Amino acid sequence: MPRKIHLALHPYGVGGPGQHGLWRDPRIAKNASIDIRYYIRQAQLAEQALFDALFIVDSQFINSTYPAHYLNRLEPLTLLSAVAVHTTHLGLVGTASSTYNSPFNLARRFASLDHISGGRAGWNVVTSFDTGTSRNYGLDEHLDYATRYGRALESVQVIRGLWDSYEDDAFPADVERNVFLDPTKLHALDHVGEHFRVAGPLNLSRSPQGQPVIFQAGVSEEGRNLAAEVAEGIYAPGGSLEQAREYYADIKRRTAAAGRDPDHIKIFIHGGPIVGATDAAAREREREIFAEDNDFERNLALLGRGFGAHDFSQYDPDGPFPDVAHLAERGGRTGAAKIVERARRENLTLRQVVDSATEFKQSPFVGSPQTVADTIETWFEAGTFDGINLAFRTEEELTYFADGVVPLLQKRGLFRTEYEADTLRGHLGLPIPANRYTRVSVG
Repeated sequence: MPRKIHLALHPYGVGGPGQHGLWRDPRIAKNASIDIRYYIRQAQLAEQALFDALFIVDSQFINSTYPAHYLNRLEPLTLLSAVAVHTTHLGLVGTASSTYNSPFNLARRFASLDHISGGRAGWNVVTSFDTGTSRNYGLDEHLDYATRYGRALESVQVIRGLWDSYEDDAFPADVERNVFLDPTKLHALDHVGEHFRVAGPLNLSRSPQGQPVIFQAGVSEEGRNLAAEVAEGIYAPGGSLEQAREYYADIKRRTAAAGRDPDHIKIFIHGGPIVGATDAAAREREREIFAEDNDFERNLALLGRGFGAHDFSQYDPDGPFPDVAHLAERGGRTGAAKIVERARRENLTLRQVVDSATEFKQSPFVGSPQTVADTIETWFEAGTFDGINLAFRTEEELTYFADGVVPLLQKRGLFRTEYEADTLRGHLGLPIPANRYTRVSVG
């Protein structure tokens, strides 16, 4: 079968990191991030365009400097459960932290979403980027990298074990024999590991897709290795075409080295397409958006997230970049370390670091529908992604992409013309995991 592009939608609400000015747009309802009707409309538009999934991000720490969407937004699984009953095909992927959630609770909540949606759930596994979250859970500081990723791997293993608690034929529900459950088909996990002790079993059967799809965003060595070990979908860092191609090849190589089929891990890059009537009109709009969002104080606060929500406003912006390398270990270590290294190498001021981190960079996916479709095809054929996680500032822009770009991709045989499956696994071409207990008994 020829490869097909996968498309997911990542709604912005009133504006996340880097979209500081979005909430001021008159087309954006000021309560969009807490209005379930907003998400339902977005999801239905995506489903009409035959997208694979809706993706909801999350964090559990804020201060007053955080982006507008972060300050007042809905919890992902609650949100997606509501969206599930207003859609029939669209996958529903929610972010939840393996650091600050127990495996049993996560297993039950995602399995419930999977049943509510008829097999369309996915879990985006994160170890938590915002170090301030620790204080919301009774800890003095964020766990170190090794501990967080060790917990993440074990958490996924435990949760998958709990999702297999019932074999698929565990419920004969035979009235004549008075047998609802075949007890030989129910299995306790009895897990004892480095980070968790979980007895099980889970009180919920498997869904039509077997188990929710596991997503992850791996940039560091630990993150990439975790992805190769357990992920079925990846949210990639993006960058230039060459950087995206190198990342794609690296993840596929690690996946094969882990003994898995590289085709069973789908890599999504971020895309914020800007589609205009002409290339010039789209590029002009891209510049306008940058001007709307380019606020130094907000950018300064955004920089602090990668360093454990550090307050950079306490420093002279025109003084040397402060010595904060030690803060990267419990924040966004990979990106933060690169910032520190460059600041030292080039002797940059704090202002220069902020400006360089948020400087205008042309997106490749900007132009007329023809140009955007051409670019997507070029990147796809170059081996940079399996899918694109799309973000649009307004519903009008989503509709414009759906009406203008999607048909061009369909004509080229790069995107589906109808849904061929009812589950998220089906959309992504992923196999239904065999229940471990059934597999053992058959073997």
